[in-house]
Amino acid sequence: MILGFLASSYPRAVDTAVRNEVLGLRELGHTVHTFAIRRADVSQLVSDLHHRELATTTYIVSDHMAAAIGSTLRLLVRSPKRFWRTAALALKTQAPGVQGFFLQAAYFVEAAFLAEQMLEREIQHFHNHIGENSASVAMLAASFSGIPYSMTIHGPYVFRAPERWALGEKIVRSAFTVAITDFTKSQCMMYIPYEHWDKLRVIRCGPEVELLACEPPPLPDARRLIWVGRICEEKGVPLLLEAAGQLADEKLDFELVMVGEGPLRPEIERQIRARNLADRVEITGWLSGEEVREQIARCRAMVLPSFAEGLPAVLMESLALGRPAISTFIAGIPELIEPGRNGWLIPAGSSEALVDAMREAIELPNEEIEKMGRAGRESALRLHNTSVEVGKLERCIRQSVEARFPTA
Repeated sequence: MILGFLASSYPRAVDTAVRNEVLGLRELGHTVHTFAIRRADVSQLVSDLHHRELATTTYIVSDHMAAAIGSTLRLLVRSPKRFWRTAALALKTQAPGVQGFFLQAAYFVEAAFLAEQMLEREIQHFHNHIGENSASVAMLAASFSGIPYSMTIHGPYVFRAPERWALGEKIVRSAFTVAITDFTKSQCMMYIPYEHWDKLRVIRCGPEVELLACEPPPLPDARRLIWVGRICEEKGVPLLLEAAGQLADEKLDFELVMVGEGPLRPEIERQIRARNLADRVEITGWLSGEEVREQIARCRAMVLPSFAEGLPAVLMESLALGRPAISTFIAGIPELIEPGRNGWLIPAGSSEALVDAMREAIELPNEEIEKMGRAGRESALRLHNTSVEVGKLERCIRQSVEARFPTA
């Protein structure tokens, strides 16, 4: 099959799910063209693979906005019915207000360019990740081109403003919509009529394939925990520093490695100095996938006290490496983390519960951590086998292609 993949920005260090699917479908013999609205920030290009994907991805706004205006005018002349039908859809699904109108106009022009590109490359189906702006472009491009689209909904952002992003309309018009967890599927169900529920598929994200194939590394002696993500409020980072400060006040022997970047980093660095945690807390910045795995292997547990998530890939990676995880009772996380078996679940926002869980993870005997790690790896292999999940996506896409091209 000849397929297209669209994302708001690609490739980034955090785009494990998109990257796995693109590479997995190519390994299955399909041609996959990648598109993105904007180029990824250079700080997120942390490996040779990222740079290779960057070189072969078409960036609409970053590189081709002038060409997109030309595409829009050509579609008006060549396919006026499709043009005005898509214009009506754009008006129907725009966000309220003047800003919503102009943003939708931009998505309309971007979609015209994408539609032309897909028709020129004879793409049979295209898939979009995330339900916000790039999904708007995908829906309009499908209307322009007649090429079916699907999308993956991760959450949590689209569920904060589902009407603004016309989530229900996007799902109804898709060939199918992927939810990364049962929880995500349930949220999508609320915004579409019952007769369209069968368009929803649960296809879980997974870590890198090689991560599941290798044996977990031995547990280190160091009492070290790791956090990975974007340094911002919704990841619970200030709460994490507060908990680390309390454990340091208790004279507990531990280290905390923080992998990532984000807008809150200067404030977190200030707090590290103010709490005298410089000898206990290290911020590495963004790292490549291999470097993140090396950091996880050097630790005894992952800690991710997020307030809002879909289901973080780093939790799957941690469990696949035999390291239990501390996280919160939100979204799809309880579908993976089982308290007392492969990790700890705490109420989001509870510093007391976070301190207790971190203390237990630090103080538990190694054999108990190893037992939880084995259970975690079993969960990761059972629920998040990347090859299995890519196979599910391929079957869904093939059904869409065969419905439109019976001889494909």
